This record gives sequence, structure tokens and C-alpha cells, in this order.
Amino acid sequence: MSDQVHKNLQILKAIPEDQFLDTMGFFSAALGVGCEFCHGPDSIGNWENFAEETPRKETARKMIRMVDAINKNNFAGRRVLTCYSCHNGGQRPKLIPTLDGIYDPPPPPQPDVITRGPASPTADQILDKYLQALGGTQRLSALTSFVAKGTVQEVGAPDTNPVEIYAQSPARLTTIVKSATGLTTTVRNGNAVWIAAPYEDEPVPLLPLSGEALDGAKLDAQLNFPAQIKRLLTGWRVGYPYSIGDTETQVVQGFTAARSPVKLYFDQQSGLLVRQVRYANTALGALPTQVDYSDYREVVGVKIPFRVMTTWADGRTLTELTEVRPNVPIEAAKFAQPAPAPRSKATER
Repeated sequence: MSDQVHKNLQILKAIPEDQFLDTMGFFSAALGVGCEFCHGPDSIGNWENFAEETPRKETARKMIRMVDAINKNNFAGRRVLTCYSCHNGGQRPKLIPTLDGIYDPPPPPQPDVITRGPASPTADQILDKYLQALGGTQRLSALTSFVAKGTVQEVGAPDTNPVEIYAQSPARLTTIVKSATGLTTTVRNGNAVWIAAPYEDEPVPLLPLSGEALDGAKLDAQLNFPAQIKRLLTGWRVGYPYSIGDTETQVVQGFTAARSPVKLYFDQQSGLLVRQVRYANTALGALPTQVDYSDYREVVGVKIPFRVMTTWADGRTLTELTEVRPNVPIEAAKFAQPAPAPRSKATER
């Protein structure tokens, strides 16, 4: 839990650590700033320094209490107002309307929850076209596992790191990234998800995911074997077409077991999945994760995206595959709970 990991917590206590980190990401997205904005420059690279008191941390606590009081006193405790409602990606809420925004508004953003669009095509038709574009259900069902190699890069960083990927139908996925700080292992075994990462990257040596973050990570594994995609989510609905760059997409939305919405964007021409957007609940509001898929290549008659861009409040990660070996045996130990990442004596808590 958060207060077992971090010192000097006064409000965000007794919540799972992964949700606490997502809540910090919500602050970052709502104000358009990095961690050092509130925690100070000395916090970067040292989790212990995040506990140091700063004036902006105290301001953040006051803002949390204010927003909670507004929601409690005006909306029966429902989360109607969040930090983003006023800040909208800026450090300070704007006070004066922009006239250009009144008479020449920008295109509206894609809504978090889709209202029903045109009656045709249906969600079934869009998903059937996707399955056919990948190679057809027979070939998809014949792909039961794969082992891949490639590179991972934090967008904007100069270096790439090697990655190994082990995937097994229907919902097992393990990724192992080797960086200068050590190995980061993420295991999705169908029921649970763990991240074992060096101290420089995560404050705990083994982080289990929970709630909507758990559902989203499991969905990532399931989408590697999408023959049963219609069963992965419930409450399918179709939204209005949406443009991603020069690509016109059909948008469908379903709900996870936790009733969290997931939006899937399919290329109108090819039928292939080009984007996924899902949401993780935090103590302050819902935080989106966006996954973009491209560079589809055939492997044993099935098209697999060799380029995946994952965008979160904490940055963007580009994964590019260089090799995929299909239907190879993978030992069960690859999907077992990983050992906690080793801590040096200098970083042990």
C-alpha cells in the first residue's frame, strides 16, 4: 500500500501502490508538469527525496481537499470535478475567455465515453472485418504462442534497450527489458500482473497491478491472440468515425469486467486496429493510456504489429520488433511471478 512505501503521506494513504503512482501521473497530466514541479529538482533519481516537504506539495493537498469538498457538497460525492477540470493541462487555471476559441473553436476531442453513432456498420461487422484483415479466425486460432525480440525506447531518449517478449494464448505475456539500470520484467499470467524493476524506475522491487490498470494490462496480453475479441469486452457500441492523422477510423467501445471503457480504433480501409485507449482509476480521476499499432507484417499467415507506441502521463515508449518466432514452446516459469528486482545497498529501504 502507498503508506507502506512512501514517507510523509498525509492524504493519499492506504491505496494500492500502483494506483498511487497513477495518481501522481494524474497530477502531471492535469497541470502539464513533471514530478520535480512539486517535489523539487533533487527528487529526480532518488525516491527518498520525494518525501521532502515543499510549498507546492502543501498546495496540492489543499487542492485535493477543495475538490473533494466541492464534489461532496454539490454532487453527492460523485467525481464530477477533478484537477483537470480547471487546469486543463496548465499550471494555473485560466480566468479570461479566448475570443478565438469562441468564434473559431478547435475540433472537439474524442469523448471518453462514446455516445452511440450511426447504426451501420455494427460493432460485430467492424470486429469481423478486423479478424479477416489479420488473416481469418482459422489462422488466428492456429497461432498459440510466439517469442519475439526487438528494442524499446523512451521517446526523446537517445538510447534503445533490447526487449524479449514471450506470449502464449489466451492471455499470457512476459516482457523483459534490459537497460543500464538493470532488468525490468513485466509478467501477465492471465489473472495477475507484476512489474519487477530497478530502484531507479520503481520505488518497490515488485509491483502488483490492481483495478483498471490490471484489466488494461491483461487486455494487452489478450489482444496478441484476438480470435475471441468479441468476448474480451462487453457492452459493445459504435461511435462516429474519427481521424488519426490521415487515417479515417471506425471507433468501437466496450467495457472491462470493472466497467472501465476501452476504445478501439480500426482503419476504415484495411480494417486493422490502429489505436487502443483505456482508463485506470486513480484517487483523483481516470487516467488514460493510449496504445498505437502499426507496421503490420505477416507471421504464419497472421498479421502482427511490429511497431507499438504506448503513451501515458509519464511519457511515451516505442517498441519495435525485429524477430517473431511463432508457435514455439514456452516454459511455464516464464509466466510465474518474477523475483523482486535486486536492490543495491545504497538504495535498500
